[in-house]
Formats: sequence, C-alpha cells, structure tokens
Amino acid sequence: MKVEISANGFTTTDAIREHVHTQVGSALDRFENRLTRVEVHLGDTNAKKGGPDDKRCMIEARPRGAQPIAIEHHADDLYDAISEAASKIQRALTKKFERTDG
Repeated sequence: MKVEISANGFTTTDAIREHVHTQVGSALDRFENRLTRVEVHLGDTNAKKGGPDDKRCMIEARPRGAQPIAIEHHADDLYDAISEAASKIQRALTKKFERTDG
C-alpha cells in the first residue's frame, strides 16, 4: 500500500513521516490488498501562532474500484491528529467493507 504524505505550512520531519507510516500502516494493514493508495495531508492552520486544534490531518483512502473515502481530525498536537485520523479512517473503511461484503 502506497502512503503519500504532504504538508501545508511546515516541513515534515523524519519523525513525523515515521509516525504517519506507523499509525496509518497499522490501522490499514488488513485492508492493504483492497486499497490502491492512501494520501495523508497535514496542516498547521495557524502556522507559528498556535492555538487550540490548529493541527490537521486529513487521510484519503482509495479502495480498488470504489470512490475514495476521506476523513480529517484536528488537534492541539500533530501527532495526536495523525493518530486519531488513522483510527477514524480504519473505522470508516471497516464499515464500508462490511456493507459491500454483505
């Protein structure tokens, strides 16, 4: 499964990229054969000013032969936003595949 990472408002570090791959990989590993690609978009809404819930993680998963599914999560900390977004996309894909598998 290919995971693409993009960031808006800051440069990603090795630690952030590793966290994305660890969290998203473990959340979606059971769906690996059913997904063509996963895009992770990270953002810092207020840039250097800070503020509550100003870190954003949007994950878009692309199932084979189906429309993409996207979720996002905002948090005070980027690592928390990534972890929570990974959990949300896992739940969304679980529901989708349970419906389609019957």
